[in-house]
Amino acid sequence: MATLSEARRLVVKIGSALLVDKHSGDLRRDWLASMAADVARVKARGTDVVLVSSGSIALGRGILKLPPVALPLEQSQAAAAAGQIRLARAWEEALEPHGLITAQVLVTLEDSASRRRYLNSRATMETLLGFGTVPIVNENDTVATDEIRYGDNDRLAAQVAVTVGADQLILLSDVDGFYTANPAQDPKARRYEVIHDITPEIEAMAGDAGSGLSKGGMKTKLMAAKTATAAGCAMAITEGSVLHPLSALEGGANATWFTPQTDPHAARKAWILSMKPCGVLTLDEGAAEALAHGKSLLPVGVTRAEGAFGRGDPVMIRDSAGRTLGQGLTRYTADEAQAIIGHHSSEIEQVLGYPGRAVLIHRDDMAL
Repeated sequence: MATLSEARRLVVKIGSALLVDKHSGDLRRDWLASMAADVARVKARGTDVVLVSSGSIALGRGILKLPPVALPLEQSQAAAAAGQIRLARAWEEALEPHGLITAQVLVTLEDSASRRRYLNSRATMETLLGFGTVPIVNENDTVATDEIRYGDNDRLAAQVAVTVGADQLILLSDVDGFYTANPAQDPKARRYEVIHDITPEIEAMAGDAGSGLSKGGMKTKLMAAKTATAAGCAMAITEGSVLHPLSALEGGANATWFTPQTDPHAARKAWILSMKPCGVLTLDEGAAEALAHGKSLLPVGVTRAEGAFGRGDPVMIRDSAGRTLGQGLTRYTADEAQAIIGHHSSEIEQVLGYPGRAVLIHRDDMAL
């Protein structure tokens, strides 16, 4: 079973009901401060942390004095717009005393459905984590409609975990794990310590959302677990309303852990290799040797580009003898690749007329 102390890259999902008092509509500042202290402690041991935080609409309700009922789309979007500023500022003020820099990342379902936008999101998140920041991710509810939204932050958190290659995902909930039945209704309900496989029987035990501020129920948490574990990420459901919830989890608080089916690195490589390539890149000997030592593919090492591919499309990688080395997701279109192959990265802007990424295929987007 996974333990939080082992996490190298951690995603934590925080629901509205944990951040916002449902009666007053105000932030639970004591809880927020304790969570910030937990994040700082986890970061101090070298773990990357990403927070998927709900709360913008719940906060916006109070700011705009909207009633605690289901809102029409335009009012929900207005509440999100007003509340998102308050939410981002709250996290910034909570983490700043610990010397941590926050970064706001707003996404929609299209950002993962489109491979190009997915790669852009991944590159941005990797850069932010490289700078040591704590990204605060939320769905962009100001523009998202039912057709282009995740619908709940459990699903969003799982996708974020996949995008950043996290090895652990923690869903802070209003219950302390996954039960055989709703523990509020069935005193005989039993909590699972570990779930290795999400069987039809397990799925049948899931209930619906119960909080007035939260949309996610156990069904969505199981969906999140399926997504995360298939990508090599362990996931835990634990009760989050206590102060210092991550410390509580490390200290043995009740939780249900879902075990990963593989590891994040292997899962991503298998995904890339499973795609049908849209083109071929031929490398010189120096570039082929650099790839063998774990380097990214630079345009200067490419001698030929074939096919019709766009940004984010899979392309086959071959050496000068025509042997297939693997494949990867290109950060340039076929036309752009044709123009920059053989050039140094410092020359890309001069060749294309606009700034571009330094690599043609990043090592994280490559399977050899």
